[in-house]
Amino acid sequence: MWLSSPPWDSVVYWSLDLETGGLEPGTDAILAVGMVPIRAGTARLAEAYYTLVRPEPGARIDPRSVTAHQLVEAELRDAPALAEVVPEIARRAAEGVLLVHHRALDLGFLKRAFGAAGVRWPAPPVVDTVDLLVAVERRRRMRDPYLPEKLPPLNLSIARRGLGLPDYPAHDALSDALATAELFLALRTRLGARTVRDVRRA
Repeated sequence: MWLSSPPWDSVVYWSLDLETGGLEPGTDAILAVGMVPIRAGTARLAEAYYTLVRPEPGARIDPRSVTAHQLVEAELRDAPALAEVVPEIARRAAEGVLLVHHRALDLGFLKRAFGAAGVRWPAPPVVDTVDLLVAVERRRRMRDPYLPEKLPPLNLSIARRGLGLPDYPAHDALSDALATAELFLALRTRLGARTVRDVRRA
C-alpha cells in the first residue's frame, strides 16, 4: 500500500467492533457494528458509526450470546440488512488502517459478510491491539529476563485497566470500538511506535 511506512499518526485508523450471535464466523449472525476513527492521533467520537444489523435468514444466534450483548430479536427486526451495512464498513475500512481487538474473529466475520453481500473485501492494513499487548509484554521481559514468561491479559476490559484506562460497558459495539481505539493509543505510546509499520509489526 505504501512505498515507505508513513508516520503512525498521518493515516486514518478505523477502530471496529462487532457484536455477533456467537463465535463461529461461518454460521453466526452479525448483530451490531461500531466504528470509531482515529485521525491525527485522536479518536473522533463525533464521526463514529454504529448500527444494529438484521440477521440474515438462517444465520445462527446462540442463546448464550444474548446474555452478553443483550440484543433481542425484537430490536433487530427493523434494523438494516447486512447488505446495507457492508458498504458502510467498506467505505470506512478503505480509508486507511483497520483497527481491531482479536483480528482472527473480526476478520472472519467481515470476510464472510462481504462475500454474502457481493462486495469486494478491500483488504485494508490491519492493526490488532492483541499483538500490541503481546509486544509490550515481550519488551518488559527483555528489560528483565528473570520475569516469568506469560501472556498478558488479552481481555479488552482487563487490558485497559492494566494501563489505567477507564471501564466502559462491555459487549456494546460502539463502546468496544472506542475502548479499542483508546487502548491502541496507550499501547502505541508504551511501544514508542513512530510509523505504521511499527504498529503493524509490533
